[in-house]
Amino acid sequence: MQKGSNLTWHQSAVTKEDRHLLNQHKSCVLWFTGLSGSGKSTLANAVNLNLHQLGIRSYVLDGDNIRHGLNSDLSFGKEDRKENIRRIGEVAKLFVDSGQIVLSAFISPYREDRELVRSMFEPGEFMEIFVNCPLDVCEDRDPKGLYEKARKGQIPDFTGISSPYETPDRPEIIIQTNTMTIDESAHKILSILKEQKIL
Repeated sequence: MQKGSNLTWHQSAVTKEDRHLLNQHKSCVLWFTGLSGSGKSTLANAVNLNLHQLGIRSYVLDGDNIRHGLNSDLSFGKEDRKENIRRIGEVAKLFVDSGQIVLSAFISPYREDRELVRSMFEPGEFMEIFVNCPLDVCEDRDPKGLYEKARKGQIPDFTGISSPYETPDRPEIIIQTNTMTIDESAHKILSILKEQKIL
């Protein structure tokens, strides 16, 4: 018997479009990707606060937080990283269907994995935000002390040191957190959401 052969998709009586009408805004995923220490989570939370103050329904999915629960069984090896991102993509898809703007802050180092998540969404629903910050700046910040440990060989498979980060080919938004303030960066993202008529 094929896995899932007895499963049937149950169509909701309330559609995504119905939720958009109720909320008075569209839904999408803002996928923040970049090196550790680049400012992904800080920026995602700043944008989320701005959205909340505007009365927009939104939620942040943070890499560390998700690994405390849903993905606590996964390591940082390549295959588990791929599964980590796949699961987050599925969760983000549920949030978008619920009518919310979901802000996903994950290193997500591999293009293939990010493109897989993109393919889960309708055109215009997935916005890849490349939080572009030079490695040396990220290391200088090192808010969790991870780069120092990675340099000492205490953390294997650490992105940017012993594991690669593949920069996005076609991100919808690029934010240079080494030259822009958090407020400037958040304002840029909000402006684009308004231009795209999501807000």
